[in-house]
This record gives sequence, structure tokens and C-alpha cells, in this order.
Amino acid sequence: MKWQWSLLKMLKSRQDKSIALAIDTSTNQTRTMLISNIVKFFGEIKPDTQLVQADYKIRSIHPIQETEIKYFTHGKSSYTEVLEWAEKEKIDALFYITDVTGYYYEELHVDFEVFWLVPDDFLPRVPFGKAITVA
Repeated sequence: MKWQWSLLKMLKSRQDKSIALAIDTSTNQTRTMLISNIVKFFGEIKPDTQLVQADYKIRSIHPIQETEIKYFTHGKSSYTEVLEWAEKEKIDALFYITDVTGYYYEELHVDFEVFWLVPDDFLPRVPFGKAITVA
């Protein structure tokens, strides 16, 4: 329950900000029910959130209420396209559900808040931003 309260406070304090929720869909070996619940949570608290599904490339960008999540099994993920998209769209805060095993261009300049939502008990180091365990 701790992560739900943390997310609730974060989202409520950013009600006037542009927010996106990205999901790493490179594997179906994740807690899909947990991820679905996080998506519903964002949809209820911040209904104007954009949902980005990506693995090694962006697969879809939709309003959070209109999307079915499609997972892949290749295990390849890159954060670069999503981070570039967020920068271009002037996203204030990006929440990224991932195991943080993807890659990104190190030269990439991230000028907005990034929160890594890790659906696992193990919390790896993140390249920037803040990691939050949502297991």
C-alpha cells in the first residue's frame, strides 16, 4: 500500500502538469495484473494522462482510458524514443513502468521529471530520476 500513497501524492501535486505513463512491453514475464491496476489508478486520478506502450520503439500513444496493453516476448527495450517523445511533447513528468533493463543514448538530455515504477521486489539503480518499487 505504501507505493499507492506515494503515487497518489505525486499525481495530486501534479494535477496541473502534463503527465505520461509509459509501459515497457518488451516481455510478458511481468506482473501484468499489477500493471493494469497501475494504469487504472492513473486513469482515475489523472484522466488526461497519455499512455505510451514501447519496447525498442514506441508501439502506441493513446489516452489512458482507451488502451489495451499488448506485450511482446523478445525482451528488447530502449527508453530513448519515449524520452525523446516526452521532451518533444513537453511532458512535465514521465512515469515509466519497467524493470530498468533497457538502454538509452547516454547523450540524451532529460529536462523533466522521470519516475521509474519497478514492478519487482528488487530495485535496481536508475540512470536518472527516481525509482519506486510497485511490487
